[in-house]
Amino acid sequence: MSAGADGGVVYEVNLDLEAAIGADYLAWLRPHVDEICALPGFTGARLFEVVDPPPPPGRAHLCVQYRLVDAAALEAYLRDHAPRLRADGLARFGGRFTASRRVLTGLA
Repeated sequence: MSAGADGGVVYEVNLDLEAAIGADYLAWLRPHVDEICALPGFTGARLFEVVDPPPPPGRAHLCVQYRLVDAAALEAYLRDHAPRLRADGLARFGGRFTASRRVLTGLA
């Protein structure tokens, strides 16, 4: 994984969840994002509701884009923190949501 021209990395998490758990999930997600942003190497995050393409009836789509200083910071997060933090969401919400992830780097 190489860093973009500005050295920064975006770690994007796309969430598909049952609309019925939306309020509870957001109440958990906001402090979860804050906890991640407090880890070394993170410089911030933005939380989005995905409106296009629209989710199927009864579903909600969210996207979190975390900014990191470099690829090494992301690698450290994935190795040292991600398993515990992901397990917390699974323990709370089980199979009522799915997450997909991707890594983005800037171009000059």
